[in-house]
Amino acid sequence: MEQGEAVSPPAAEEEDDLGYRLFPDRNKKPQSFLVRSLFTFHNRCQLMLRMTLETNPYAQLLLEAMKQSGCTVFNDRHFSCENCDGCVSGGFDSATSQIVLCQNNIRQQSHMNRVVTHELIHAFDHCRAHVDWFKNVKHLACSEIRAANLSGDCTLMNEIARFKFGLKGHHQTCVRDRAIRSILAVRKVSKETAEKAVDEVFDACFNDLEPFGRVPHSKTDAKRAYRDFQNRDRYNANL
Repeated sequence: MEQGEAVSPPAAEEEDDLGYRLFPDRNKKPQSFLVRSLFTFHNRCQLMLRMTLETNPYAQLLLEAMKQSGCTVFNDRHFSCENCDGCVSGGFDSATSQIVLCQNNIRQQSHMNRVVTHELIHAFDHCRAHVDWFKNVKHLACSEIRAANLSGDCTLMNEIARFKFGLKGHHQTCVRDRAIRSILAVRKVSKETAEKAVDEVFDACFNDLEPFGRVPHSKTDAKRAYRDFQNRDRYNANL
């Protein structure tokens, strides 16, 4: 993952606006290996992360796409298992090009798969575009729309698990709602501001399916998308 310019964490008085309050471990000194090894949350998080990176087609496609874009992701450098606020599962820290995984909130492998995929989409957007995460809410809205659309967050089964049973247009509605919720979680803006930002960029960002080329509604869809992505250069070379 490319570093870009070195960006220091925001000053304390700005943290509420930028979502750092949700990730308290971001401002702590790193713990020793011995201390970290004593916490089962951390060990479990590391094991589930490894399983996701090695076996999940959503994550594998995104890792390959980032590598081709010049932003190779390294497990030890670009992922960090940390304790977080009770309302979040993960985050992308653009200042350090690092994905935060909330070890106290991720309990199942399927959850880890979705969180890693969601945050890798943010990382991919950070790699390929000049995203102004902190000052341009439309940029943030666009990446949140893409992450909700492509990560599996809004599959029918996940919506049913949330007791949302509406079938007509459920996917678009879920993507919009989750994008708005994500903005409100990490930025101190009004709901009206978040809704306006999402609505203004929704069509363009909902239809931006890179690097999947399709909305992967299941792991089978993601496997097909991964195969298509691997073959894309070969097809282009044969034109």
